[in-house]
Amino acid sequence: MVQSISVRGRTSAPPDAVYALLRDGATWPEWSPLGSFELVREGEGEPEGLGAVRLFRTGGVKSYEKVVALEPGRRFGYVLEHGLPLRDYVAYVDLSPRDSGTEIHWHSTFTAKIPGTGWFYRWFLGRFIGRVVAGLVEAAPVAP
Repeated sequence: MVQSISVRGRTSAPPDAVYALLRDGATWPEWSPLGSFELVREGEGEPEGLGAVRLFRTGGVKSYEKVVALEPGRRFGYVLEHGLPLRDYVAYVDLSPRDSGTEIHWHSTFTAKIPGTGWFYRWFLGRFIGRVVAGLVEAAPVAP
């Protein structure tokens, strides 16, 4: 059964400032609950371009994520390569200009590998992504 997560946030920072944080994996441990970042494989044309594989460690969990969407100031997307017992995990972070700031919509879908655990991962990841979005809202620099 396909599970979905949708988390929204709003910041007074412009979309380009929010996008810059999403693009730079090394900043994620500074503003999110993720513990560490490592670039495992460079992407097309630039280190964190399309196809780049980024490894995030949090506690004992390793999450290998491949960058699949880069639309400056508008959208960042990734798929989970491995690290959690999930199939077909894909997430997009859509950025929309709103009231001289940005509305953030982080949404993902996946299927649990272990039957009956989808609800748990939807709950757990929904809370985790909520913390990530809150950190992103707090960290995004506001235009002068």
